[in-house]
Amino acid sequence: MDQIKIGKFIAECRKKQGLTQLELADKLCVTDRAVSKWENGKSMPDSSIMIELCNILNISVNDLLCGEVVTMDDHKEKLDKTIIEMVKQKEDNDKKLLSLEILIGILSMIILLGFTISAAYIEMADWLKVCLIVSGFIICFIGIYFAIKIEQTAGYYKCAKCGNKYVPSFNKVLFAMHFGRTRYMKCPKCGKKSWQKKVISKE
Repeated sequence: MDQIKIGKFIAECRKKQGLTQLELADKLCVTDRAVSKWENGKSMPDSSIMIELCNILNISVNDLLCGEVVTMDDHKEKLDKTIIEMVKQKEDNDKKLLSLEILIGILSMIILLGFTISAAYIEMADWLKVCLIVSGFIICFIGIYFAIKIEQTAGYYKCAKCGNKYVPSFNKVLFAMHFGRTRYMKCPKCGKKSWQKKVISKE
């Protein structure tokens, strides 16, 4: 999706409705800064307010995502193209998130090791050593939590038995046996347990 084009289209439609950025923001219960970011192509409206925004601007969601008013003649073609672009964007975002997961995991372990080694070899009061080690574990656990949360939501797990691709719950991912991003879980479709690999595409 062309965010710059969509942003200009939002601004154009807003002006046609005789609204300022602040007035549009008030109607949507967001800040005028958020509206400004949309119109400058720096961000997209959240999906939770997209329909309401379209109603206010008197356009369809397809018009919004295409950055132009779509006629009935090319409605299906534009819609198909938009859906394909959205799927591709999700896949690209998931790849970035999974890279971030690795970074978070590595940094968490480095911090834990750094704090533990510091407590062991640097001269300091015993209570300070305990605080340092505990802080290291807390930071590490928080990092691991976010890393697992990213792994759970980014992409899909593919059942080795039936090929079903799905997003499991956080608890299933957390407590599943694993090596790397392959986890031993029960498929919600066939009900069988298998070692399920992380994949990006739903297709």
